[in-house]
Amino acid sequence: MRLTVLGTGAWGTALALSLTGFHPVTLWGRDPVQVQALRQERENRRYLPGHVLPSSLKLSSDLPCALQDADLALLVVPVAALEGILGALATLRPHLPFLWACKGVEQGTQRLPHQIVHAHPALRGPHGVLSGPSFATEIAAGLPAALTLASSNEVFAQSTARSLHHPRLRLYSSTDLVGVEIAGALKNVMAIASGLSDGLGLGLNARAALITRGLAEITRLGMVLGGRRETFMGLTGLGDLILTCTTALSRNYQVGQGLAQGIQLGPLLASLGHVAEGVPTASAALQLARAHGVEMPITATVQEVLSGALNIQDAVIQLLARDPRAE
Repeated sequence: MRLTVLGTGAWGTALALSLTGFHPVTLWGRDPVQVQALRQERENRRYLPGHVLPSSLKLSSDLPCALQDADLALLVVPVAALEGILGALATLRPHLPFLWACKGVEQGTQRLPHQIVHAHPALRGPHGVLSGPSFATEIAAGLPAALTLASSNEVFAQSTARSLHHPRLRLYSSTDLVGVEIAGALKNVMAIASGLSDGLGLGLNARAALITRGLAEITRLGMVLGGRRETFMGLTGLGDLILTCTTALSRNYQVGQGLAQGIQLGPLLASLGHVAEGVPTASAALQLARAHGVEMPITATVQEVLSGALNIQDAVIQLLARDPRAE
């Protein structure tokens, strides 16, 4: 299967590296200067340093050329950039099967990625989402991982999962698009909360409570939107939540830690050098939850901290002072 990965960030580069050797892969980036640097250095020094790009991995900044012979496209861009990539795909290869690997909720519209996709009726190819507990640097290093590929087209989900599966990347298929997307988006918000807690030295008990109650929030909203409970207990729910809430490899966790240390949000995000999707997702998810009458106190607190409406110490008091209730 000939694959084209759209996006030369850490995750796009890692997926391209993981799949090269099992499939012919082209990695496309929108910036010709960056792509030329990748060709010359055979390394993504900006987003994924330390991992050699093999000669078999093709690199391109020419989108029509990169898509021309592809059997499957993987759209590995932030949610904010998904609309533009979909528009180009609809023009160039409207029947091409594709997957997206972004996690978030669109600001302003509160759309999930699959809703952004469905707003492009010219796109006729089967499609789905690829998500799960996965740090780019470990995927690029060939360490074992498991992901979920979800599509409303069950045959496409199963066949594509089989095609992309290899000994170090196990893929499971699902038809729960909503559940997979909500879990992938909201775990980033919970990771900010976890980073805040750890940055303030509140201990492992507090972190465990945040993760557990965070999962409850994610599940409440996801089920109201049509997701299935078992999805939230699986790889893209509990698995991804544990991963991103327990280590500084998570950019969103780093945001929480930095805020707890008194660093302002703007300089903090600039220092990361990568997109921390939990930041825009917090406000969008909160609006989505309120529109459906779903209570999400951790998400609300994170959003107040991010917006500057609540200081860190008051945020902790707000979370811990909630009334006792049945679990």
